[in-house]
Amino acid sequence: MTRITSKNNCNQKDGCNFEAKVAHGCAKLSKMNRIANNIHRIQEELPQTTQLIVVSKYREIAEIKEAYDANHRVFAENRVQALLERKELLPNDIEWHLIGHLQTNKVKFIAPFIAMIHSVDSLHLLDEIQKQAEKNNRQIPVLFQLHLAQEESKFGIAPESIGSFFEGLKPENYPNIVFAGIMSMGSLTDDISLTHQEFALAQKHFQEIKSTYFPTLESFKELSIGMSGDYHIATQYGSTMVRIGSAVFA
Repeated sequence: MTRITSKNNCNQKDGCNFEAKVAHGCAKLSKMNRIANNIHRIQEELPQTTQLIVVSKYREIAEIKEAYDANHRVFAENRVQALLERKELLPNDIEWHLIGHLQTNKVKFIAPFIAMIHSVDSLHLLDEIQKQAEKNNRQIPVLFQLHLAQEESKFGIAPESIGSFFEGLKPENYPNIVFAGIMSMGSLTDDISLTHQEFALAQKHFQEIKSTYFPTLESFKELSIGMSGDYHIATQYGSTMVRIGSAVFA
């Protein structure tokens, strides 16, 4: 008697991996759907006055592309090299923000295209941005980073240095820079009361800086505070930009 073997059975030579491939494909599709759903959910939660900036650092190109395919166009990186690499591999209509510490010798690489720099914390850096923006015939929006968190590793202008930094800082001396507002990072903490305290302080400094140094400057309107773990709190303190990564790509 001849034994009839089902065509669906796998032998060792072929490898019984069909189900594994299907499972992997479904898992990948499920993750991509989650990215789009997460973006939609977060945008629904945010006030209309708050912009979602998707932080794409450490993410695969396919993940970023899925966020792009969900009609999101504003992304951020914290390192210049990673930003340049991603820009080359992704669509040209993405609006790129630089949210990490920026060295003056790296400004020239992003000046031709960067949509906003969130981390200006020295006049030396500001002068270099003006120089490179002028070379590229552009106006580059910038945010001034305040250091309000508990960690000493954070960059930014210390509260006690705000007066000396902004006193005498005239927008007309930087014709190729748009003074757009303030950025600050909260402490990495589970203490919700501390997060409230720091965001309240960020809002207070933003309002005081605007009223004292830029009372008639319409462009000075952005308060960039809030990330994946605390953006709900940030919106209570007037955040106009939230920088979210892990909550989007979860």
